Amino acid sequence: MPAITLPDGTVKAFDHAVTGMQIAESIGAGLAKATLAARIDGQLADASVAIDHDAEVALITSRDREGVDIIRHSCAHLLGQALKTMYPDVKMAIGPVIEDGFYYDIALGKTLTPEDLEAIEKRMHELARHDHEVIRKVVTRQQALEAFEARNEPYKQEIVRQIPDGETIALYHHDDYVDMCKGPHVPNSRHLRAFKLMSLAGAYWRGDSDNEMLTRIYGTAWANEKDLKAHLAFLEEAKKRDHRLIARKQDLFHIQEEAPGMIFWHDRGWQIYLQITDYIRGRLDREGYKEVHTPSLIDLSLWEKSGHAEKFADDMFITGSEDRKFAVKPMNCPAHVQIYNRGLKSYRDLPLRLAEFGSCHRNEASGTLHGLMRVRGFVQDDAHIFCTEAQIGDEVGKFIDLLYSVYADFGFDEVLIKLSTRPEQRVGADAIWDKSEAALQRCLDDKGLGFELQPGEGAFYGPKIEFSLRDCLNRVWQLGTMQLDFSMPERLGAEYVDENGDRQVPVMLHRAILGSLERFIGILIEHHAGSMPVWLSPVQAVLLNITDAQADYVADVQKTLRDAGLRVEADLRNEKVGYKIREHTMARVPYLLVAGDREMEARTVAVRTREGEDLGAMPVADFIERAVSQVRQRN
Repeated sequence: MPAITLPDGTVKAFDHAVTGMQIAESIGAGLAKATLAARIDGQLADASVAIDHDAEVALITSRDREGVDIIRHSCAHLLGQALKTMYPDVKMAIGPVIEDGFYYDIALGKTLTPEDLEAIEKRMHELARHDHEVIRKVVTRQQALEAFEARNEPYKQEIVRQIPDGETIALYHHDDYVDMCKGPHVPNSRHLRAFKLMSLAGAYWRGDSDNEMLTRIYGTAWANEKDLKAHLAFLEEAKKRDHRLIARKQDLFHIQEEAPGMIFWHDRGWQIYLQITDYIRGRLDREGYKEVHTPSLIDLSLWEKSGHAEKFADDMFITGSEDRKFAVKPMNCPAHVQIYNRGLKSYRDLPLRLAEFGSCHRNEASGTLHGLMRVRGFVQDDAHIFCTEAQIGDEVGKFIDLLYSVYADFGFDEVLIKLSTRPEQRVGADAIWDKSEAALQRCLDDKGLGFELQPGEGAFYGPKIEFSLRDCLNRVWQLGTMQLDFSMPERLGAEYVDENGDRQVPVMLHRAILGSLERFIGILIEHHAGSMPVWLSPVQAVLLNITDAQADYVADVQKTLRDAGLRVEADLRNEKVGYKIREHTMARVPYLLVAGDREMEARTVAVRTREGEDLGAMPVADFIERAVSQVRQRN
């Protein structure tokens, strides 16, 4: 007679094994109608799974995050059912849940079009309206193989053969469709109403390029139509803000096939880049960092000593010369240890803060490359602090203060923090990890900062604090990091002489604020929809003449503004001034300065903003004061 404890502490007793759905029915018809699954002693299970022991049970509905994921997984099966009715020879591979949706990899023997996608989605809606019961059946390996052999599903058969002995195999049936999954799934297709098929892509079976290419169908699914519409509106806004699209419009950068994952910076994009590096350089100088520069090509043996070759060999570009192997630098830390090691250090030399805008390269898979957000060649605002164990708290605390100040200058006030602890594969003794993890947590506690714990997500050499920002579309981007490392300095022979004249190994703090500069610029472009703050705008003002009579005056004003340190261009084309205003407004130039005869005579400019605000005529000196003040205040 199982006793079921509900989340509110209520205990319900039953004189027979009971399912999650039966528990819901005992509470009320409304809950039973909404129930998708159950969490039994912390484990998600189908609402049809019998509970024959005392257990803690929570009923899952579409209001729960897990409930939405269950809807998405079930929509993948619904997609499979629709495909089977439309293309009986289709071979189903895998259909997992992903962020905001799902996909299914299939072998079809034909190329699908966007029109096909619309037809498949229509068929999915038709099938969902039949309100089919979704039935779970536990089977043996042989029964599963026979079921998929009868359905001519070779990929499913391969998956079945690879399931470890003793693991439960469950088949899900709705109407005449059969699929295999760990579950759970919705109990009835009536829960599948708010979904949309989004796009098509190619994908290798098992992610292996030696295998056949399959068709991947992406979809999104939500708890209700309101949430679906909100998501689609979000995607539309994100599409407008796509940094690649804005870069083309504003002539910031490009990428081409001859250099995949590498950025060709144009003059305007490079201006943004330079403003950011100059700003960071100034902040680091005031914080006592010493800027260095290290080679991009280093003998592979150094990466073997540091441990990177063992962990990241597949992500490194390897080359050779004169019977030696070299690696293109994927990160900067081992090179900074080499600078530290030049000359014996005393405890009086610590902390030593070495910073570098380090050019790094990583062999990212071509399918993951995405504009500035995922590249093969990038620059990090990287630095390493060599310090004593007693200095850890002060150095981490100073770094956190600097990071928050920098983010605020870029317009980000919300910082999300995660503490990542020891991974399964790591270097160093557990005692060292205990000490490292405790030290970082103490630093966060001393600052009064809340954080989310990420067990197992630390670097192979030490735990880390990860700092993320939330942009205007509510997307979270992980940027900054502080990693505590007792291992690499020892592996690479770093030492200092302590107060007693003894040799000690310094602690190494790996830290970055922006991370990849390329990625950060991409985030900034999308966050501001291309309307960069005045201090970061590649062109801060454009001078527009009305007729050729003002050409010399415009040139004179342009020189005056440039002498004041502003980035200014002049548009003297023989076009109507309204046309030029529209064009530069679309290019998101902060200020449009119009000069006609009246302005020329009064030695003024008519000032308009890219938002369309007419500030009227003002003396050139007044405009300079306004613009320079905005640049100085970074607003």
